[in-house]
Amino acid sequence: MALISPPTNAKLYSVPPQPRVSTPPRRTTVIHHTFTNRNFKRSVIEANVVRTYLCSNSERIPEHRNRTLPIACATPIAVAENIPGPNSGRIDAAVKWRRNVYWGRKWNSRDIGTAVVVVAMHLFCLLAPFVFNWAAFWVAVGLYVVTGLLGITLSFHRHLSHRSFKLPKWLEYFFAYCGVLALQGNPIDWVSTHRYHHQFCDSERDPHSPLEGFWFSHMSWLFDTNTVIERCGKPNNVGDLEKQPFYRFLRSTYVVHPVALAVLLYAMGGFPFIVWGMGVRIVWVYHITWLVNSACHVWGKQAWDTRDLSRNNWWVALLAFGEGWHNNHHAFEFSARHGLEWWQIDMTWYAVRLLQAIGLATDVKLPTEAHKQRMAFDNGSVAT
Repeated sequence: MALISPPTNAKLYSVPPQPRVSTPPRRTTVIHHTFTNRNFKRSVIEANVVRTYLCSNSERIPEHRNRTLPIACATPIAVAENIPGPNSGRIDAAVKWRRNVYWGRKWNSRDIGTAVVVVAMHLFCLLAPFVFNWAAFWVAVGLYVVTGLLGITLSFHRHLSHRSFKLPKWLEYFFAYCGVLALQGNPIDWVSTHRYHHQFCDSERDPHSPLEGFWFSHMSWLFDTNTVIERCGKPNNVGDLEKQPFYRFLRSTYVVHPVALAVLLYAMGGFPFIVWGMGVRIVWVYHITWLVNSACHVWGKQAWDTRDLSRNNWWVALLAFGEGWHNNHHAFEFSARHGLEWWQIDMTWYAVRLLQAIGLATDVKLPTEAHKQRMAFDNGSVAT
């Protein structure tokens, strides 16, 4: 969800050849390039880490299945001696390589613009205690719901990115406009980045993978637009949006709309409304959205055999209107419902269900039992 639109000219990313490890031929300490589904589940749920294995060129991981889980890593490392116990409550995504986003490279104008916006919004938050009043606070809460739930999670994510349901055009455009006011980018660029994330999830071409470090997946990737374009190419996966004049209009006038909202808030309540309704609210929605990219690929539990690092994280789900049930989402990308169990709170799904009940949301997609059986682990148990 880039804040500043990337340039249209882009070169395709080519995956470099995996480096060869020069070690004795019989026993080689590497991160194995493929983990079987059964062993991956054991490494995550029982050992609570993404583990390394000692393998020779001819050995196979025991109890293997025919399907394999790609783990993009070929850097030799030492096998961990002290593995956290099953009750540690932590799952670590092994960092393959760290990208230095901030130093040692040339920043383009879009990177600088994005950084200025993000830093400015955070600086606004420092003023919040000094200009607090209850009216400004409730304006921030209301806009959190309007821009976060209706705009980002319901519109940008579940509707525009995954087409999990259908809406009347007037309502589709209204919700998308709410998403623009979250200051996370225009719908075309946001949706393109997210679709690339699912296409290349947790690989070298993922726009925001925790394999490059937690903070890279959380927010640093936003400031390195050239790398994202080199990996994924220009946004050519959003033809369904680009052919609609409304979304092209939002892309070309994107910055105008949050500025107009700021002017309106100032007219309504002065500087406190700006600080709380723009600064505090925008930063809050930033981080709950970014936590889905970072925390939900590092901490939590896997319920489904998705062959990636996605996790169900209950506290992110509470903050992000149900988006934290991320392993459920990666298992069933098309589903309008992410909290598949009755106790998995999913405010976005409740909103979709309400729209369906009054006839505004149609063709609502949900996983069937057959879908769930195909995505279940070997033993049939679902650890949510």
